[in-house]
Amino acid sequence: MSRPSRFRRPELVHQLAAELRREITRPWTLMEICGGQTHAILRHGLDQLLPEQLELIHGPGCPVCITAEAAIDRAQELAGRPELILCSYGDMLRVPGSSARTLLDVRAAGGDVRIVTSPSDVLAIAQAHPARTVVFFAVGFETTAPATALLAHQALGLGLGNLALLVCHGRVPPAMEAILAAPECRVQGFLAAGHVCTVMGVEEYRPIAQRHGVPIVVTGFEPVDLLEGLLEGVRQLERGESRVINAYPRASQAAGNGAARALMERVFTPVDQHWRGLGVLSGSGLQLRPPYDALDADRHFGATMARSAAGNGTAPGEPASPCISGRVLQGLARPTDCPAFGGRCTPERPLGAPMVSAEGACAAYHRYRA
Repeated sequence: MSRPSRFRRPELVHQLAAELRREITRPWTLMEICGGQTHAILRHGLDQLLPEQLELIHGPGCPVCITAEAAIDRAQELAGRPELILCSYGDMLRVPGSSARTLLDVRAAGGDVRIVTSPSDVLAIAQAHPARTVVFFAVGFETTAPATALLAHQALGLGLGNLALLVCHGRVPPAMEAILAAPECRVQGFLAAGHVCTVMGVEEYRPIAQRHGVPIVVTGFEPVDLLEGLLEGVRQLERGESRVINAYPRASQAAGNGAARALMERVFTPVDQHWRGLGVLSGSGLQLRPPYDALDADRHFGATMARSAAGNGTAPGEPASPCISGRVLQGLARPTDCPAFGGRCTPERPLGAPMVSAEGACAAYHRYRA
């Protein structure tokens, strides 16, 4: 039987947990920004090993969960057109728009909606169906944006006139700024997502740490990664420090991936964008810049997708629904605080996006804590 890797070895996990208990002297609150980190923490039971003084808050780091209802409504409207093929990642097909309808419902009604695992699949579909327009509903943070940028670059280079992009990529640093600026914020430090930093590096986080006086520790997703990140965050808080530390050097470098960043900057420009649960965040989205904006789905079909709070439909958590996913996405409530959790709202019958997505906090609690 093979020995577990260093990053999953139980003796190291318990050693780090013991170190945390020794070093912490007062209550602290840290947020893991990424939904993948949330799932790893719950899956491995790390939250049950932590000292009572350390509270973890789950952040909005699930791109499916924060995609605005207006964007989903727009994708559904396009998917209902018989001349179109709409492609997206699997979880996006199950997220409700403002009417509680999903892209799966559109497909059941006859729309040609297809699941893809990468933008290269979209390119192949467009080449195989030259008489139909293929729309890619592109979501994700900085981890998936380079692949969308490459798709745009390839499509323009090949002169593919039947491919369009509905771009809903999000940028993580503006969300962290918004969380820290909120009046109800209790976050005193962050675990930053290692895969985002693999692309973007860590320099974007330094002004946030300095401006708000919070430590930011870049971590991976294995048990030892996460506990090392928590330990570093607690040590900084105990010393009154607010530095950016890369605790994931085996994958993330300070400057990130230069080629991926250059391609993103060539294809996209930052724009204000609406995040479900957080509202409009300055510079938090990406928009195609010339000449790639010729691929923009709204230019193709003559409508503008709302990027502001207007037109985003009923927000999760309003009186019409018991769902409090808006507060969950802001880190202001836990999934188990929701009166619908595990009853009216389950992964099979979700009311809110965090119960739909494989990285959503509600789905994680339902799977590992219900």
